[in-house]
Amino acid sequence: MEISGAGRLAVRITSADVGKRVSVRQLTEDGAPGAKFTDTVGVLTSWDDGVLLITTKRGETVRIGESSLVAGKVVPSAPARRRGPAASYPELARVSSRGWRPVESERLGEWELRAAAGFTKRANSVLPLGDPGRPLDDALAAVRRWYAARGLPAYIQTATGAAGTQELLCAELEQRGWTREVTAEVWTGSLAPVADRTAGARVGLSRTADAGWLARYQRKGVSEVALRVLGGGPSVWFAAVPGADGGAPAAIGRCVVDGRWAGFAAVEVDPALRRRGLAGEVMAALARRALEEGASAAWLQVETDNAGARAMYTGLGFGAHHAYHHYRAPEGV
Repeated sequence: MEISGAGRLAVRITSADVGKRVSVRQLTEDGAPGAKFTDTVGVLTSWDDGVLLITTKRGETVRIGESSLVAGKVVPSAPARRRGPAASYPELARVSSRGWRPVESERLGEWELRAAAGFTKRANSVLPLGDPGRPLDDALAAVRRWYAARGLPAYIQTATGAAGTQELLCAELEQRGWTREVTAEVWTGSLAPVADRTAGARVGLSRTADAGWLARYQRKGVSEVALRVLGGGPSVWFAAVPGADGGAPAAIGRCVVDGRWAGFAAVEVDPALRRRGLAGEVMAALARRALEEGASAAWLQVETDNAGARAMYTGLGFGAHHAYHHYRAPEGV
């Protein structure tokens, strides 16, 4: 039953709209004088026993009592993007997965189970695009068995905040006790503005991550499995700015060219040399090589609390496309 409010405000959503993106306004002080309102936009993931659950763009779950609603409507599945290349979530998910390949994978229906001896959650988690080919509980049990057989915790990588993302799956996992441990964002931008930056430092490019590059890489003691992940992808390039006196590079970066996309990762700078533009110059050198190979768009992943990186990528013309999360299976269930 649709609930209507007085005046121009109306609640025009019902439990039949679960799975759709909605915008709602709720009363937060029970109608008292000076009452305040709160607006929430996200995917309606459930409406049971008088309580709505809405998953926001960043994957946060908001609980709203039905009685506090004063307005609500269904809105487009994703806001219009004002800049950067057009891309769907499934396209970016597949491109980013090809750019960070596991050493072992297996299909579960349309899901991909990925493992790489525990080196990064991205290479050791399920990419759940599409239908697993069986009921969800059966699929999750199969996922847990597959990772347990490899001595690994079971993780599922999900996304929120764009057309085709997985707010409903996030809600289902949380209801079953899976814990969200990591949240980051995928940003996209045009490649040419990155390549147009003026070169200053001498940036060397290589097809392999040599000892010098690895000396600057934040993950120490890199194993053979990790080297396979780092070197995997359609067309992989490593960049390095030489350090002083032949020591570790002053800055490094990695780029994977895959059709129209160039994916940047592992952009790291000597802490003593930060804020001198070295990260931008590493990305520019990689971007120029990617343009030569036919790429035109770029993507990268950035932590939500990395203010410095977010400011730099914004200055290069990048913007957030969607958030992604890693959910860990509950123990002993």
